[in-house]
Amino acid sequence: MILGIDTSLGTAVGVVDPDGAVRADRTSDNPLGHAEVIGDLLRDALADAARGPIGQTGAAEPVSLTHVAAGMGPGPFTGLRVGIAAARAFALARSLPVVAVPSHDAAALAILLDDALADPYAEARRFAVVTDARRREVAYSVYEGMDADGLPIRATGPALALRAEIDAVLAAQRAQRVDVTAVSAAMLAVVAARAVAAGRELAGPEPLYLRAPDVTLPKSVARPGVEGRA
Repeated sequence: MILGIDTSLGTAVGVVDPDGAVRADRTSDNPLGHAEVIGDLLRDALADAARGPIGQTGAAEPVSLTHVAAGMGPGPFTGLRVGIAAARAFALARSLPVVAVPSHDAAALAILLDDALADPYAEARRFAVVTDARRREVAYSVYEGMDADGLPIRATGPALALRAEIDAVLAAQRAQRVDVTAVSAAMLAVVAARAVAAGRELAGPEPLYLRAPDVTLPKSVARPGVEGRA
């Protein structure tokens, strides 16, 4: 089973079986307070997973996790690092590998699966996952269908654009805009499961911040008479 954790928008924790069956999908839509809720969501998601796939009411059984999927963004600096740190700490404590997944890929897979359910024979559309990046900006990634491994094909992104200009940006790329306000950690774990099965890495170890953090350490200033002292 794979545990997914994402804090690129709200806070989300999910658990899926290797075949993609969802065992837990817990979320908090609050874009702040990630550190305050993530512990409770982890506890509740693992309790849900012990009862089997969602919809079943079997007796609780041990949850045997094999991987932890970490949503790498894009997202705000502070919130995003809470989820990544939680995923890495959880994995380290249980000697599990961490699978880095772009958060937009999870949102894109959910869109693609919904499209397939609506019309299995329709041609895949070219669309953009668009999420709030604050400061009057949005983050976007453009997708065009699904590959042979069942993973979304990302054509461009993630990248930033001014909120007032995003429609023009996407029109130039012939991509339909899809605004996303929440990322499912269960879907993140599904993406991770497919990547693991295919032996693929979808993201590196560095978070996809897209911009520098709001708060930075001040540069050191040498004071007269202090420089060079032991």
